Amino acid sequence: MRVTKKGQVTIPRNVREVLGITPETEIDFIEEDGKFYIVKSESPKVAGKFKKFRGIATAQMSTNEIISLTRS
Repeated sequence: MRVTKKGQVTIPRNVREVLGITPETEIDFIEEDGKFYIVKSESPKVAGKFKKFRGIATAQMSTNEIISLTRS
């Protein structure tokens, strides 16, 4: 397996299937005694500038109110 200039590697299909890794799956690297293991994350990570707004929209908010929250 070769690492790209960007530090990326391709996880072989059989490994992805065994671990249940699909596109957009969050994974972690665990180190034990100098060895690293790939594991699926326990909880999905929300990335990006909208992280603090995740889950706050309700049916009582109008589209304009939601848009104004994301533009602050």
